[in-house]
Amino acid sequence: MDLDLAQVRAFVRAAEELHFGRAAGTLAISQQALSKRIARLESLLGTELFQRGGNGVRLTEAGQRFLPPARQTLAAADAAVAAAVEKDRPLRVDVWGHLYAPMRTLAQVAREAGELVLGHGRDLPSVTAALLHGDIDAAFGRVHPPLHAGLAHRLVRLEPVDAVLSADHPLATEPALRPEQLRGSVLWAPGALDRLDFLHQFAERFDIRDRAASVNLGLAHFLAEVAGDPQRFSLLPADVPLPEIPGLRSVPLVDPTPLYAWSLLWRTGNVHPGLNHLTAACAAEAGRSRWLEYNPARDWLPEPPQAPGSSA
Repeated sequence: MDLDLAQVRAFVRAAEELHFGRAAGTLAISQQALSKRIARLESLLGTELFQRGGNGVRLTEAGQRFLPPARQTLAAADAAVAAAVEKDRPLRVDVWGHLYAPMRTLAQVAREAGELVLGHGRDLPSVTAALLHGDIDAAFGRVHPPLHAGLAHRLVRLEPVDAVLSADHPLATEPALRPEQLRGSVLWAPGALDRLDFLHQFAERFDIRDRAASVNLGLAHFLAEVAGDPQRFSLLPADVPLPEIPGLRSVPLVDPTPLYAWSLLWRTGNVHPGLNHLTAACAAEAGRSRWLEYNPARDWLPEPPQAPGSSA
């Protein structure tokens, strides 16, 4: 029996999503095309892999048995393709979270990481889709749940976060601030807060009730809006170079210090050798620059940090 890998891939994606529409979207095909591939696979195997009903779809017992070896089959096929045609291809890396300047970190490891081709993703969902489609090999930014089952990530850097505010803000002259002191100020966000996981969790954790959103037209425009109102503040990683904007002040946050977690993200089964070079370069720089230091008595993270090298 010869398996059609396109059919197997359609099955695996549908089994991971348990939703034919979402699975089809990750493969950039129509839901009808995905359903036909799965139906042909079921016909070839002589058994149903999914139970379909009004409450959605779920795997049959046969589907549950078929899923692990199906994943192994796809991983082996991807490895074979990589070995044949991708040996000398540069690693394609995308980033997101541009207001926080993710390229700063990649620039510090680029020399040791080998040849990279860098892109500019829009956000985590769009980068996730590009990884699942095979358009890119790896990505760099802040990872937060829910994360697609076909992806893995490695924590690379925990970066202290400062408050940025107007020089006319009542707290602007303080040498450092506790997050709770920002209650009563307006958290200014570069977009809808429910789509900005870090800022949203900060506001919830430290009871920042006054919140407002802007349009993301770049860092300089955003910070000029902050500087123009003595009630506003926002958050930026401490090492982000600030544009020269009159009336803007950056103040460290302490007791606790919020940490912004940067991670590498890739599709499981991707065997491009550049992935090993990039992760090794990040680990080496993390050791030299103490990127992964975390003290729960002193620091705050939206989620408990994973040990370096773990994946999810």
